[in-house]
Amino acid sequence: MYETSDIRKGLRIEIDGTPFQIIEFQFVKPGKGTAFTRTKVRNILTGAVLDRTFKTGEKLQPTNTEDREMQYLYNDGSEFYFMDNSNYEQISLSSEVIGDAANYLLEEMNVSVGFFNGKPIGLSLPNFVTMEVIETSPGEKGNTVTGATKPASLITGYTVNVPLFIKQGELLKIDTRTGEYVERVKA
Repeated sequence: MYETSDIRKGLRIEIDGTPFQIIEFQFVKPGKGTAFTRTKVRNILTGAVLDRTFKTGEKLQPTNTEDREMQYLYNDGSEFYFMDNSNYEQISLSSEVIGDAANYLLEEMNVSVGFFNGKPIGLSLPNFVTMEVIETSPGEKGNTVTGATKPASLITGYTVNVPLFIKQGELLKIDTRTGEYVERVKA
Protein backbone atom coordinates (compact mmCIF):
# COMPACT_ATOMS: atom_id res chain seq x y z
CA MET A 1 0.00 0.00 0.00
CA TYR A 2 1.14 3.51 -0.77
CA GLU A 3 0.80 6.49 1.58
CA THR A 4 -0.07 9.99 0.34
CA SER A 5 3.57 10.94 0.99
CA ASP A 6 4.57 8.41 -1.75
CA ILE A 7 2.63 10.30 -4.43
CA ARG A 8 4.85 11.38 -7.33
CA LYS A 9 4.51 11.91 -11.06
CA GLY A 10 4.27 8.58 -12.89
CA LEU A 11 3.11 6.55 -9.86
CA ARG A 12 0.56 3.89 -10.85
CA ILE A 13 -2.36 3.34 -8.46
CA GLU A 14 -5.64 1.45 -8.57
CA ILE A 15 -8.93 3.25 -7.91
CA ASP A 16 -12.09 1.11 -7.83
CA GLY A 17 -10.34 -1.71 -9.70
CA THR A 18 -9.13 0.55 -12.55
CA PRO A 19 -5.45 1.39 -13.07
CA PHE A 20 -4.51 5.08 -13.01
CA GLN A 21 -1.22 6.95 -13.38
CA ILE A 22 -0.53 10.23 -11.58
CA ILE A 23 0.36 12.97 -14.07
CA GLU A 24 0.30 15.99 -11.71
CA PHE A 25 0.15 16.48 -7.96
CA GLN A 26 0.19 19.32 -5.46
CA PHE A 27 0.45 19.10 -1.68
CA VAL A 28 -1.94 21.59 -0.04
CA LYS A 29 -1.83 22.62 3.61
CA PRO A 30 -4.71 24.97 4.26
CA GLY A 31 -4.71 27.29 7.27
CA LYS A 32 -7.67 25.43 8.71
CA GLY A 33 -8.34 21.69 8.48
CA THR A 34 -6.17 18.77 7.46
CA ALA A 35 -3.60 18.77 4.67
CA PHE A 36 -4.36 16.97 1.40
CA THR A 37 -2.84 16.18 -1.97
CA ARG A 38 -4.61 17.37 -5.10
CA THR A 39 -3.83 15.17 -8.13
CA LYS A 40 -4.62 14.69 -11.79
CA VAL A 41 -4.74 11.01 -12.67
CA ARG A 42 -4.98 9.42 -16.13
CA ASN A 43 -6.90 6.20 -16.66
CA ILE A 44 -4.26 3.86 -18.12
CA LEU A 45 -6.79 1.92 -20.19
CA THR A 46 -8.90 4.75 -21.66
CA GLY A 47 -6.66 7.82 -21.33
CA ALA A 48 -9.34 9.83 -19.51
CA VAL A 49 -7.98 12.39 -17.03
CA LEU A 50 -9.63 12.91 -13.63
CA ASP A 51 -9.01 15.22 -10.68
CA ARG A 52 -8.72 13.38 -7.37
CA THR A 53 -8.01 14.63 -3.86
CA PHE A 54 -6.39 12.42 -1.22
CA LYS A 55 -6.39 13.30 2.49
CA THR A 56 -3.08 13.00 4.34
CA GLY A 57 -2.70 9.49 5.75
CA GLU A 58 -5.05 7.92 3.19
CA LYS A 59 -3.87 4.57 1.78
CA LEU A 60 -3.53 4.06 -1.99
CA GLN A 61 -3.70 0.69 -3.72
CA PRO A 62 -0.80 -0.09 -6.11
CA THR A 63 -1.74 -1.45 -9.55
CA ASN A 64 -0.97 -4.94 -10.73
CA THR A 65 1.46 -3.79 -13.41
CA GLU A 66 4.69 -5.29 -14.67
CA ASP A 67 7.66 -3.43 -16.13
CA ARG A 68 9.87 -5.03 -18.78
CA GLU A 69 13.21 -3.80 -20.10
CA MET A 70 12.83 -3.26 -23.87
CA GLN A 71 14.87 -1.73 -26.68
CA TYR A 72 13.37 0.95 -28.95
CA LEU A 73 13.73 -0.08 -32.59
CA TYR A 74 11.94 2.42 -34.87
CA ASN A 75 8.67 4.18 -35.64
CA ASP A 76 6.58 4.28 -38.80
CA GLY A 77 4.78 7.55 -38.05
CA SER A 78 1.91 6.28 -35.93
CA GLU A 79 3.38 3.19 -34.22
CA PHE A 80 6.57 2.82 -32.17
CA TYR A 81 8.23 -0.62 -32.16
CA PHE A 82 10.09 -2.16 -29.21
CA MET A 83 11.90 -5.48 -28.66
CA ASP A 84 11.86 -7.38 -25.37
CA ASN A 85 15.50 -7.85 -24.27
CA SER A 86 14.82 -11.25 -22.66
CA ASN A 87 12.88 -13.12 -25.37
CA TYR A 88 13.32 -10.88 -28.47
CA GLU A 89 9.55 -10.53 -28.90
CA GLN A 90 8.48 -7.30 -30.63
CA ILE A 91 5.56 -5.08 -29.64
CA SER A 92 4.20 -1.79 -30.94
CA LEU A 93 2.81 1.17 -29.03
CA SER A 94 0.68 3.92 -30.55
CA SER A 95 1.82 7.53 -30.54
CA GLU A 96 -1.04 8.30 -28.08
CA VAL A 97 0.46 5.86 -25.54
CA ILE A 98 4.01 7.16 -26.12
CA GLY A 99 3.01 10.85 -25.78
CA ASP A 100 5.86 13.32 -25.12
CA ALA A 101 8.37 10.48 -24.68
CA ALA A 102 8.66 10.43 -28.50
CA ASN A 103 10.77 13.60 -28.22
CA TYR A 104 13.54 11.65 -26.46
CA LEU A 105 13.43 8.19 -28.07
CA LEU A 106 16.64 7.27 -29.88
CA GLU A 107 17.09 4.04 -31.83
CA GLU A 108 18.54 1.18 -29.75
CA MET A 109 17.69 3.02 -26.48
CA ASN A 110 16.67 0.79 -23.56
CA VAL A 111 13.43 1.82 -21.86
CA SER A 112 11.06 0.27 -19.32
CA VAL A 113 7.66 -0.62 -20.81
CA GLY A 114 4.75 -1.08 -18.41
CA PHE A 115 2.17 -3.85 -18.88
CA PHE A 116 -1.26 -4.26 -17.26
CA ASN A 117 -2.77 -7.75 -17.65
CA GLY A 118 -0.38 -8.45 -20.55
CA LYS A 119 -1.28 -5.27 -22.46
CA PRO A 120 1.38 -2.54 -22.93
CA ILE A 121 0.26 0.70 -21.24
CA GLY A 122 3.22 3.07 -21.36
CA LEU A 123 6.93 3.52 -20.96
CA SER A 124 9.46 5.04 -18.61
CA LEU A 125 12.54 6.76 -20.00
CA PRO A 126 15.89 7.23 -18.33
CA ASN A 127 16.03 10.59 -16.46
CA PHE A 128 18.65 11.96 -18.86
CA VAL A 129 19.41 11.34 -22.55
CA THR A 130 22.29 12.56 -24.70
CA MET A 131 21.18 14.01 -28.04
CA GLU A 132 22.90 15.73 -30.94
CA VAL A 133 22.08 19.28 -32.06
CA ILE A 134 21.01 19.16 -35.71
CA GLU A 135 20.27 22.84 -36.24
CA THR A 136 20.75 26.06 -34.30
CA SER A 137 21.60 29.66 -35.14
CA PRO A 138 25.27 30.65 -34.86
CA GLY A 139 26.49 31.79 -31.45
CA GLU A 140 26.37 35.50 -30.78
CA LYS A 141 28.66 37.62 -28.68
CA GLY A 142 27.05 40.12 -26.42
CA ASN A 143 25.19 40.36 -23.16
CA THR A 144 25.38 36.89 -21.64
CA VAL A 145 24.94 38.04 -18.06
CA THR A 146 21.17 37.56 -18.36
CA GLY A 147 21.52 33.88 -19.33
CA ALA A 148 20.27 34.43 -22.88
CA THR A 149 19.14 31.33 -24.78
CA LYS A 150 18.34 30.33 -28.36
CA PRO A 151 16.33 27.44 -29.81
CA ALA A 152 18.14 24.30 -31.01
CA SER A 153 16.64 21.37 -32.96
CA LEU A 154 17.75 17.95 -31.77
CA ILE A 155 18.11 14.69 -33.70
CA THR A 156 14.52 13.60 -32.89
CA GLY A 157 13.04 16.91 -34.11
CA TYR A 158 12.50 18.19 -30.57
CA THR A 159 13.38 21.87 -30.00
CA VAL A 160 14.99 22.97 -26.74
CA ASN A 161 16.30 26.33 -25.50
CA VAL A 162 20.09 26.29 -25.08
CA PRO A 163 22.78 28.84 -24.13
CA LEU A 164 24.20 31.01 -26.93
CA PHE A 165 27.55 29.14 -27.05
CA ILE A 166 26.01 25.82 -28.24
CA LYS A 167 26.88 24.93 -31.86
CA GLN A 168 25.46 22.56 -34.42
CA GLY A 169 26.77 18.98 -34.05
CA GLU A 170 27.38 19.18 -30.27
CA LEU A 171 25.99 16.60 -27.87
CA LEU A 172 23.64 17.80 -25.12
CA LYS A 173 22.33 16.18 -21.94
CA ILE A 174 18.54 16.64 -21.80
CA ASP A 175 16.33 16.00 -18.74
CA THR A 176 13.42 13.81 -19.95
CA ARG A 177 11.24 14.80 -16.97
CA THR A 178 11.27 18.53 -17.73
CA GLY A 179 12.44 18.59 -21.37
CA GLU A 180 15.16 21.11 -20.53
CA TYR A 181 18.83 21.42 -21.45
CA VAL A 182 21.14 20.29 -18.61
CA GLU A 183 24.70 20.49 -19.95
CA ARG A 184 26.98 20.00 -22.92
CA VAL A 185 28.52 16.53 -23.24
CA LYS A 186 32.05 15.97 -24.51
CA ALA A 187 32.20 13.41 -27.34
